[in-house]
Amino acid sequence: MAFFKTILIILLVYYLLKILARMFAPKIFGYAARKTQEHFREKFGEFSQQHQNNSQERIDDVIINKKPPKKNSTSEKVGDYIDFEEID
Repeated sequence: MAFFKTILIILLVYYLLKILARMFAPKIFGYAARKTQEHFREKFGEFSQQHQNNSQERIDDVIINKKPPKKNSTSEKVGDYIDFEEID
């Protein structure tokens, strides 16, 4: 009899937790989403303020970014070309 009572208690606790999870999970996830959204807004706000300050200071500036010249390695011989023929 004690075995069945233990199984019954375990099942009742399981279903009770399942029902409570369905009730409170959306609220918990909503809270976590709001906190994450606030965190990203704070970080993005700092970035956008820095970006706006930089763009306002550089309205008339012209910036030309050049790539450094590449060293041509074509003068070095890498190896011989071998022409393979198909065998039927």
